[in-house]
Amino acid sequence: MDLILVYCTVPDKKIGRKIAEMLVKHHLAACVSMTDRIESVFSWDGDFCKEKEVLLTIKTVREHFERINSLINEIHPYSVPEVIAVPVINCSEDYMKWIVHETD
Repeated sequence: MDLILVYCTVPDKKIGRKIAEMLVKHHLAACVSMTDRIESVFSWDGDFCKEKEVLLTIKTVREHFERINSLINEIHPYSVPEVIAVPVINCSEDYMKWIVHETD
């Protein structure tokens, strides 16, 4: 089973909790960690932007990525939300089993 981490920035904890709860409730993620008070610096429509955001780290399996991406895009307030998946190269056997079990 291929494990992935999905990263998604949101404008605040309220939106982050809503996304996290939906993903875990529907067994699309085993866990969603929220890192508060990050600062993102980016270019948008030719403007230089700095925003305070919350970073979601979503622990899941690769087969759920498209459903996760769809759910995030349905409820995310940004017109182009960040939804980036990276493979998990190694992790403990017990943690892997837990993620697979929780996302079945």
